[in-house]
Amino acid sequence: MDPKLMFSSPNISSFSTPLPFFISNQLPFLPKPTLSSKPHSSLSTASLRKSQFLGTTLVLSQWGNSNVDCNRNAPFGPIRSAVKRRKELPFDNVIQKDKKLKFVLKVRKILVSHPDRVMSLRGLGKFRKELGLDKKRRMIALLKRFPAVFEIMEEGVFSLKFKMTPEAESLYFQELKIRTEMEDLVVTKLRKLLMMSVEKRILLGKIAHLMTDFGLPQDFRDTICHRYPQFFKVVATERGPALELTHWDPELAVSAAELAAEENRIREVEEQNLIIDRVPKFNRVKLPKGLHLSKGEMRKIMQFRDIPYISPYSDFSALRSGTREKEKHACGVVHEILSLTLEKRMLIDHFTHFREEFRFSQQIRGMFIRHPDMFYVSLKGERDSVFLREAYRDSQLIDKDRLLLIKEKLRVLNLQKFAKMLNFANAA
Repeated sequence: MDPKLMFSSPNISSFSTPLPFFISNQLPFLPKPTLSSKPHSSLSTASLRKSQFLGTTLVLSQWGNSNVDCNRNAPFGPIRSAVKRRKELPFDNVIQKDKKLKFVLKVRKILVSHPDRVMSLRGLGKFRKELGLDKKRRMIALLKRFPAVFEIMEEGVFSLKFKMTPEAESLYFQELKIRTEMEDLVVTKLRKLLMMSVEKRILLGKIAHLMTDFGLPQDFRDTICHRYPQFFKVVATERGPALELTHWDPELAVSAAELAAEENRIREVEEQNLIIDRVPKFNRVKLPKGLHLSKGEMRKIMQFRDIPYISPYSDFSALRSGTREKEKHACGVVHEILSLTLEKRMLIDHFTHFREEFRFSQQIRGMFIRHPDMFYVSLKGERDSVFLREAYRDSQLIDKDRLLLIKEKLRVLNLQKFAKMLNFANAA
């Protein structure tokens, strides 16, 4: 399957809202033209204008992006939070469920780097800091908490080693196979990430923060980054090696929010053709389940929603910091990055690493809280996370990646601890 087609918008019919909240439903849509696949130097403005919700004042730059006209009557200065953060258990439960699994994945990552995936407990003790453990915790006691995942072997009186159980090792090999099959998809994610950045270049050290979220292989610096010179290349900078875009693809410069809006428009047109004398729709917002806002907060959200949508792939270098247009663009970038992640959530700290590349505000956490219709900030876990709200129903991700299905099976193995302990007690 073409990796471009795998970035289609999530199943809108299963969302609690049919249209991304930061796209106004008051804006008319223009017919979507066929995008040219020729190099960016030969593109014209007319060939890339997709629909009017991008704004009517967009002009293409040298990269084929849109140059946003920011000379609107917008307030200048810091945008302050007008919405109070509310705790929502369904999202917090997602973080809670991952706590024990996160430890297992850290141990497995260390284990698979050793020959034959066998390691001594003494050797594992050297990674206490990486595992977040203090000196008082005994490694053998920790591993015995996961008997369905790790198997302890005795080699002599004072030599204890461990490895994965056959079931856990089988899941590991399945994961490796899926990662190999999904390389084209991962490459597309990197291309889209570079296309959204202001300089079309990002340090490899920063991309490494997205390794788990994007499903990148451990050795992506030495493999993927050098296999596709037609898309990007590694360049030396004063701050270290960076990945730089070598080809702008207009067909990739379409966000998940745009796709969702277009699908919504098509569905509404089809409904209008089937229903005669239909009562016209009003500009109302149906809040996601579990989100309760005051009238004042709702009014702020509606005002922000009616600002013309700015594509995350547009040229935002002229947008002034602190303006509503800049925040509109930043929300679009965050929405798109979260859409590219496996679990549609990320650590907030990871976004702060990209302030320079995407011109994020210093108060990016406040921006997430200001837009609870799009994002949810969870304070659970060692570090705070931000969720793409529309991608979840209660505590369940609506569309699960194949790698996530493997992760779910590994979580089931973790839960088999008590069953194995019970069987051992009965046998004794």
